[in-house]
Amino acid sequence: MEIPPEGRAASLEIRGTTYGGDDFDSTALRGAPLVINVWYASCPPCRVEAPALKAVHSEYGSQGVEFVGVNTRDKAGPAAAFEKTFGITYPSIPDPDGVVITSMDGSVSPNAVPTTLILDAEGRVAARITGAADQSTLESLLDAVLAEGA
Repeated sequence: MEIPPEGRAASLEIRGTTYGGDDFDSTALRGAPLVINVWYASCPPCRVEAPALKAVHSEYGSQGVEFVGVNTRDKAGPAAAFEKTFGITYPSIPDPDGVVITSMDGSVSPNAVPTTLILDAEGRVAARITGAADQSTLESLLDAVLAEGA
């Protein structure tokens, strides 16, 4: 679902500590689009969409698009195994208690995993994909968000 600029709600602020122990704060990334993927390792559609997310991250990361995962269930071991299997190199924040999802102001339903949000350069939700994201949809949505700043 694409949201036109005039229909977007207030900016989201996503904070947490990644599996790697680094602090993550989405407000520090303002000025560039941010892709947020909500996932967990044993989720079948998450496994289906992982190659598309990897490809889009490889393609759009060089254009300044940032990526972060929000893992709703896994401890570090299963999360790392999933990331290694699928070649995911962007960070993920563990969120077993739902604090990060709650901070997304209803943009992600706790039981709607996977969900992918694309935030615009101001941190507002510009697009949402509920269910497995495919590469062409992600690229199309990102192209539209990137064109806003052109």
